[in-house]
Amino acid sequence: MEQKRIDRINELARKAKTPEGLTEAEVQERAQLRREYIDSVLGSLHRELDNTWVVDEKGNKRKLEKRGGKSE
Repeated sequence: MEQKRIDRINELARKAKTPEGLTEAEVQERAQLRREYIDSVLGSLHRELDNTWVVDEKGNKRKLEKRGGKSE
């Protein structure tokens, strides 16, 4: 995610704490930006885990296996 978009999230967070608060359009924008940020972090985590190898006590390498739960 671009730094510009992260800065906008932070700007909206600061404004939400002020007495004036956020407009309805800003609340929607904040929700969309937050979703993009979460998706970006999860995508990075999935890519990192897809490239992770486990080495057992005998020195054998194997790919990290996916467990149950939410799939991509």
